[in-house]
Amino acid sequence: MFDKRCKNLLIRGVNWIGDAVMTLPALRAIRKHLPEAKISLLVKPWVSAIFENNPNIDEIILYDERKHKGLLGRIRLSRILSKKGFSCAILFQNAFDAALITFLAGIKERVGYNRDGRGFLLTEAVKVPKKDINKHQIYYYLNLLKQIGINAKYLDPYIFISLDERSSARNQLKEMRRPIMGINPGAEYGSAKRWLPERFAEVAGWFIKDKNGSIVIFGSKKEEDIAEKIEHLIIRQQLTVNSHRSLATITNDQCPMTNDRLLNLAGKISLRELISLISECDIFLTNDSGPLHISYAVGTPLIAIFGSTDPELTGPPSNMIGNVVINHKFSCSPCFERTCRNNDLRCMYAITSDDVYYGVKRLLPDRPAVFFDRDGTLCKDTGYLNRYEDLQIFQEANILPLLKEKGFKLIGLTNQSGIARGIIKEDFVKDVNKIFIERYKFDGFYYCPHHPDERCSCRKPELGMALRARAEHKIDFKKSYVVGDKESDMLLAKAMGAKGIFVKTGHDKESFSAEYKAKDLKEAVDWILKNQNVICEESRLRY
Repeated sequence: MFDKRCKNLLIRGVNWIGDAVMTLPALRAIRKHLPEAKISLLVKPWVSAIFENNPNIDEIILYDERKHKGLLGRIRLSRILSKKGFSCAILFQNAFDAALITFLAGIKERVGYNRDGRGFLLTEAVKVPKKDINKHQIYYYLNLLKQIGINAKYLDPYIFISLDERSSARNQLKEMRRPIMGINPGAEYGSAKRWLPERFAEVAGWFIKDKNGSIVIFGSKKEEDIAEKIEHLIIRQQLTVNSHRSLATITNDQCPMTNDRLLNLAGKISLRELISLISECDIFLTNDSGPLHISYAVGTPLIAIFGSTDPELTGPPSNMIGNVVINHKFSCSPCFERTCRNNDLRCMYAITSDDVYYGVKRLLPDRPAVFFDRDGTLCKDTGYLNRYEDLQIFQEANILPLLKEKGFKLIGLTNQSGIARGIIKEDFVKDVNKIFIERYKFDGFYYCPHHPDERCSCRKPELGMALRARAEHKIDFKKSYVVGDKESDMLLAKAMGAKGIFVKTGHDKESFSAEYKAKDLKEAVDWILKNQNVICEESRLRY
């Protein structure tokens, strides 16, 4: 069993972007098991961005193949690790190399799966689980932890993004028309995972015309050709629609970039920029690839196209709503081949543009909402509310159903660390939230039960609760508002791209992040309705 007294832990991470995302729940489980330990992560440079800003990791160590190539390079890396004084290591990577380096580094406790001939280098070699075709890859890493005595429960993968990163991405896309659909037409694994460029372009064209939106194309340096082909196809398609000319008569030099409709970023951005830009898209269309996993880990509604691979193993986790997988099964699938051995790509040709666009229309979030904090905003903040006799709902809450009449969803979001502290019973929190659903017509009420020290993804100002609400109610953050009495509520609004309204009915009387400050709920509602009328008029004049 793994020593809970470990104070200096090294984790050998995996080498691919998708796999890196799928280890995130396991990292959270390790941090919960070892809250006081220093946790360092050894990873290749091209995946390190996945883990930046992650509170479950104290240090990222880069395994640079240029510096650590060959046996001498590995010895050099092991000496670096040895000087850091690690007492234990957990190996998510399956390779012999991972066990060798930690052995050479003199790390006393070395844990990993017993495979690739490396068992003799491990102090605890865990039996590889039998393949379960219905078991997602996330559970492969969680199982390793369970076998060494760590309570590793499933949690949704979540990539932490700073407010500055979100603001930078939002600024980069500010000229694009909303809604924005991001598309990722590549897949470095091989052509058997790539849907047809012509169909990506067709769906993109429909989206521009039908939703009056815009398209952002993503891809790596190696995928610039595919991205450029789709870019030209989209523009030529739009010119054909607008000029009624035949597609064959339009050349590429007649296809200028339209700044508010189409943006090609393939090969132009870093992985960290990709993460924040995907988070700013309203919907994301992709093949089975690294960006697919980024999309669900930042909460962007996802349309995932699968051909040669199995979505039950490496698709969006079934526990997460707000994602659609499109694939057609044949006798030869999933084959897991890089190229089609039948030379016909029937699994990809079978997926039509109509199949995909139906998924886009079904998933695209388009409803405005008003998100409310609870204690101090909807009712008096008594500290840790744990008795019904202390529940004092503000009288102004009676006007909230008016927002429903104007087309808004009403959503409650509340941090309730008193549950983790043992001060409040979870059933009591649920019952109080239910009052707002039944009496004031709220569509949903979400709460975070965790202690702040757990550094979870749902405690405001992180977006976990808001993302779940968006997926369940198809909410458009950019058309929404956040009303709260705490600075964390206003920071949440900024992270979402919503408008933050600070109400002075709680303990805090000032906010530096609010877009508007109101004395109470009534003034907040009045401002929302007035602002909404202005937006509707501006939209009418623009279009």
